[in-house]
Amino acid sequence: MFSRLGILIERRHRLVLVVTGLFIVAGGIFGIDVGGHLGVGGFYAAGNESTQADEAFDKVLPAGPHNLVVVATSTGGGDGSGAAVDSASATRSGTELTQFLQQQEGITTVVSYWVGQDPRLRSTDGHTALVLARITGNEDRRKATLARIFHRISGEHDGLTLKPGGQPAVEREVTVRSKDDLKKMELLAAPVIALILLFVFGSLVSSLLPLVIGLTAFVGTLVTLRVLAMFTDVSMYSLNIATALSLGLAIDYGLFVVTRYREELDTGATVSAAVSSTILTAGRTVLFSAITVALSLAALLVFPLYYLRSFAYAGIAVVAFAGLSAIVVLPAVLMLVGRRVDRLDVAKGFARFRNGEVVPVPGGRLSRSGTGRWHRLALFVMRHPGALALAVVTVLIILGTPFLGVRFALPDVSNLPADSESSQVVAQLRSDFPRLSTDAMYIVAPDKTLTPKQTADYATALSAVHGVASVQSSAGTFVHGALILPVTPQAAAIFDGPSASWLSVGLDGDPQGEQASTTVADVRAVAAPTAVLVGGVAAHLLDTQDTLAEALPYALAIVAGSTLVLLFLFTGSVLIPIKAVVLNVLSLTATFGAAVWIFQDGNLKGLVGDFQTTAVELTTPILLFAIAFGLSMDYELFLLSRIKEEYHRLGDNTAAVAVGLEKTGRLVTYAALLFVIVMVAFATSQLSVLKLVGVGLGLAVVMDATLIRAILVPAVMRIAGKANWWAPPPLRAVHRRFGLHEGEAPARRGRNTLTSPALARPLPTTN
Repeated sequence: MFSRLGILIERRHRLVLVVTGLFIVAGGIFGIDVGGHLGVGGFYAAGNESTQADEAFDKVLPAGPHNLVVVATSTGGGDGSGAAVDSASATRSGTELTQFLQQQEGITTVVSYWVGQDPRLRSTDGHTALVLARITGNEDRRKATLARIFHRISGEHDGLTLKPGGQPAVEREVTVRSKDDLKKMELLAAPVIALILLFVFGSLVSSLLPLVIGLTAFVGTLVTLRVLAMFTDVSMYSLNIATALSLGLAIDYGLFVVTRYREELDTGATVSAAVSSTILTAGRTVLFSAITVALSLAALLVFPLYYLRSFAYAGIAVVAFAGLSAIVVLPAVLMLVGRRVDRLDVAKGFARFRNGEVVPVPGGRLSRSGTGRWHRLALFVMRHPGALALAVVTVLIILGTPFLGVRFALPDVSNLPADSESSQVVAQLRSDFPRLSTDAMYIVAPDKTLTPKQTADYATALSAVHGVASVQSSAGTFVHGALILPVTPQAAAIFDGPSASWLSVGLDGDPQGEQASTTVADVRAVAAPTAVLVGGVAAHLLDTQDTLAEALPYALAIVAGSTLVLLFLFTGSVLIPIKAVVLNVLSLTATFGAAVWIFQDGNLKGLVGDFQTTAVELTTPILLFAIAFGLSMDYELFLLSRIKEEYHRLGDNTAAVAVGLEKTGRLVTYAALLFVIVMVAFATSQLSVLKLVGVGLGLAVVMDATLIRAILVPAVMRIAGKANWWAPPPLRAVHRRFGLHEGEAPARRGRNTLTSPALARPLPTTN
């Protein structure tokens, strides 16, 4: 297949480039506005009880709990008629705002201090008051409604300074800041990546070639997400990840393909032969890598949260287009460029001292290899494999220990920076409105309106549950099993509908704390007068944890199983796939521990930027596992492909590992460095969820490219010796029949690697 592909590209490379150019232009136009079609939610599963409770409000109880709060602060300081918010001008402005919201489609249960004079809706100093409302509908409808009224509930209005808060306002800020982050990431990362690629390749022409893959992959992903958004929900966070992955994989595949092409040219091969050999060798490895990364990301599809599924959509699209571009589009470009790949060599004039002599630097070419520092490092590791492997494993385990104390939470306003408007509203509510209960949980009876006695008995029992601060209902407010505040006719109309009822339950402490989850379970155990649904933040957290726990074994089985099968088909070995899975899991454990130490325990804020979170977002470890595991296998395949090729050529395990690491060590290091730069830009995000992803993936890549690839892989392969390439006879037969074998490169010119002085140094008995 790859031989035929090489022939096709040789004959039709101009047609390939024309089609690619048309696709980039048309796809860019079609997908440019994809951000406006993506959602900001997806953290809850549709089948969960808490999600069904949310849906019940829009179906049978539109007068549900408030999700929009407008903080109105008087700017006049009063006009002699009482406190500032009770002044004539503030009262007039506040009343007009209340009436405006009451007249808007998609808004229900508007409650205002200026209509009813509820003291809980006025601050203790009398200068601030609240207007509460409920925006109905799903995320798209809430977003549209908020966009329509935003000009009226923010900014200066007739003596009042207005600030919106609540879930719809948080969703809006997340959308705006996510788009800003995407632009900032591109502006920060692109110039640095371009400079490093120029340094790595030496010439301007070759340094631009990986960008061909990145551009094709990014546009292809935009088109994919735009099409998917027509039929299903897609998270806007996936667009940020798609950008990062398209850059990362473009760098990885571009480095690997261009380096191999230049290496083939160095043997004296013609351009056509070099391109064909590159497709046959590097192309196969890229294909395996793309399939492995795609399968790792596909594991996210088993989770019934569209937030996680969206990363699978975006990630698989990026991998597919990046892989296709690397083995089809980039070779076509190489056919066109030919030997001019080294044109505009910016490093030609530089020189360095070597053994006391000035020696020209060969353009910084990655294709130059022999007995350099990576070769020497591999030999050093393989002289002391047991001690070094034990030391690295110990370090990784120690780094992973903080994960034992992990606390999970769902995204809320703490996802935004402290200076965000929504965060300021929350802080002001806590300081100025201590008597206003935050409804962390609510109970819906969707099929029946409860009688006053049923409501009173049920509310009494609920208020006696440990962890429940109060219960508000159409029968009054209950605390610790006793009625403390009778209900007003206005409140009774809110809690009871024509065919349904609901109760508001306030919780003690953090609604996402451990006690809150216990309280949810206890509340659900209380006998109800009819079928009820328990919802709210605490219930969402408990339900989502259970949902993820149920799906997690299947996701892990997909990742581990597909990796084992693909690596066996690639290597014909039983041990190497097992080794790869174990080492990757070990590396990711250390990454998770570091993430907890930073984002939960609050360390290194001066380095990674300020954030409000005190827990790890619940879905992020799963996302990090899928992406980082795929990227780790990406580097693993780059290294294994060269080790396997050298082992077949040399027949010597130790020499093959040393030469393989020498030929890929710089490549993997530069690829990891460039991806880390992308992640550093990602970590500057204003959203703590994206910041955690950026820091986590950056740490995972650093540890994988250093401790794993440079030390553990050669150490373990040295200890295993010939067992690295062993398989029982039945599996050997399977591999001979179905295995995808690495293509052989043309015979090299120059001296045999086995005669290298570095390899001639004494080693323990070679396997």
